[in-house]
Amino acid sequence: MVVLGRGAAKVPTTLTLKNIPDEVYERLRASAAAHRRSLNSEAIVCLETVLNPGQLTADERLARIRAVRVQPPRGRFKAKDIDAFKREGRP
Repeated sequence: MVVLGRGAAKVPTTLTLKNIPDEVYERLRASAAAHRRSLNSEAIVCLETVLNPGQLTADERLARIRAVRVQPPRGRFKAKDIDAFKREGRP
């Protein structure tokens, strides 16, 4: 959508894609079918996912990645405790 100015109506924008590789087209078509969407709707979802991924900045995204990669402190769990956790709930 394009916003024309303060208080102006939103007007949808049309985009024409040319020379789409066959493989990309087929993947888009298959994805649209799997999600029960039109090709146009699927293309919009794909673009939104790539260009507007939750409004995170690159620094915020890197901070989240680094937090996930932090290893637990050594010595907190013993091997026997880990094995017990794995077997818990199994017959």
